Amino acid sequence: MRLSALGALAPTLILPAGVAQAAPQAAPADLTPPPDLFDAQLLDLDFWVKPRTLSVTRPQSGERATVLYWKDGQMIDSAYEQLCHLLRDVNGRATAPIDPKLLEMLWGTQAFIARYGMTQPLEILSGYRTPASNARLQEQGIPAARKSLHMSGKAADIRISSLNEEVLGGLIRSFRQGGVGYYYRSGPKGGWIHADTGLNRTWKG
Repeated sequence: MRLSALGALAPTLILPAGVAQAAPQAAPADLTPPPDLFDAQLLDLDFWVKPRTLSVTRPQSGERATVLYWKDGQMIDSAYEQLCHLLRDVNGRATAPIDPKLLEMLWGTQAFIARYGMTQPLEILSGYRTPASNARLQEQGIPAARKSLHMSGKAADIRISSLNEEVLGGLIRSFRQGGVGYYYRSGPKGGWIHADTGLNRTWKG
């Protein structure tokens, strides 16, 4: 993977490759760096070869775990099984293999923002779903595709407390590894982002 090196986020503005840096100007006091600076394509190769630890929480079950699942270029089998359990269908009480590419996307998202001091766990609102659980959500009027990738362990609905849906979704989308659905909701917890390893596409639900 050919990725360019990422410099410090502050105080200078990082521009995409090929875009010239404008001469320094005094910026208005209320201007802040835009969220699209969170671009995974700016990561250096060293980012992808270090050990991978995923920190998750499941609000439904109250579970929390920090799992080192990849080291020295290979998956740790026992850790992978633990993550599959954490991303299980909590309602259907069933576990299935989770696509390793999905774990990479979730880890990459968390590891990326950790570079800026944001170390909150990923909230997994939904991971694997049995067909019965998926059908039940449809009956309740909750967004759930008839052929949802949740049923094959290739999707997760997630939230990170320090990022709103727009920023989190934009970061995940920048990995270019699958679909991203933006689910905006009002309330103290807000909405969530659907991430999957299917075709590259985006939508709002």
